[in-house]
Amino acid sequence: MNDVGELKQYIEVHARAQRIPDTERRLILDRIHDDGDGDGSWAREWVRAGEQAEKAGQLQAAVRHFTTARFPYVDGPARQEGADRAAAAFERWRQAEAPVIEPLTVDTPAGTVRAWTAGLSARDPKPLLLFSGGIVSTKEQWAPVLLQVARLGMAGLVTELPGIGGNTLVYGPDSHRLFPALLDAVDDRARTAQSYAVALSFSGHLALRAALDDRRLRGIVTAGAPLHHFFTDEAWQQQLPRITVDTLAHLSAVKPADLGPHIRDWALSEDELAALDIPLAYLVSGRDEIVPAEEVALLRRQVRRLSLLVNDDVHGSPRHAAETPLWAVLSILRMRGVRDPRRALFGALWRLARLRARRAG
Repeated sequence: MNDVGELKQYIEVHARAQRIPDTERRLILDRIHDDGDGDGSWAREWVRAGEQAEKAGQLQAAVRHFTTARFPYVDGPARQEGADRAAAAFERWRQAEAPVIEPLTVDTPAGTVRAWTAGLSARDPKPLLLFSGGIVSTKEQWAPVLLQVARLGMAGLVTELPGIGGNTLVYGPDSHRLFPALLDAVDDRARTAQSYAVALSFSGHLALRAALDDRRLRGIVTAGAPLHHFFTDEAWQQQLPRITVDTLAHLSAVKPADLGPHIRDWALSEDELAALDIPLAYLVSGRDEIVPAEEVALLRRQVRRLSLLVNDDVHGSPRHAAETPLWAVLSILRMRGVRDPRRALFGALWRLARLRARRAG
């Protein structure tokens, strides 16, 4: 059972990323007083909000609320209901409003990986944009971005980390192999030799490791990705939020007390980071309570083609949720060398959103 205070604290960045209005989020959170399965519990109140959205015909909103009900991970029937209903509501929305989004299933020796795709074509293959969230994000949460990918002249693929949703792999030292497996699966319908990844938080760590061996990944955009010190610094690990430790342990199939030794060898070395020869755009949250500041110093020393965006914010930069997607798109356009009105437009929109965030404090 999770600490309700931590649930309410750490849902902020994810709720804002899903565009759940702050006022609505606060109203729902005010009704929550425990993490059981009855009225007033985390899962029950978010499921109730999802049901109300469904009745109003707001299927995307329903997906967001049901997805939040399973936050941070499925640990029993109450959160499983949220996960199942999120998937069902997403499927109804997809069939009615976004049939261009199609499912992809890839069987690997370690398990099954599932994704949502758009724009794949054997007759007209396009460069690929691969998107993945962090340790609490489902592919259904992010899949609507696929409707925008075509505007970039790219095909798109949205997946999720091992142990989440339809990904049956166990999160471990070889989890980065899911990226090459996905690229292999769509190689006949996309120009995978020109693949770019928007891989947030812990997905960023996997994408960077994958890029060391797979030259099809030509650029990576990430935010708050652990690199080295997160995995090796025992003192830092001791002060991590319980919700982070419990979620990582759950995905890794280990006990929380055993997590530190279990992940120690997952760290990227200085030599590995120095070997990266692709552009990396990295969003830094200056008051990040999950990823240590030493990671940024390591990036500055070792990564040759680095672009940093620094926000005075906590992990995930929730106060900058409106501008982060614009920055990610702009970064991809820059990596691809695109110089056309799209880049100018996204640059202007990002600067405007950043100015508004600064004025809002």
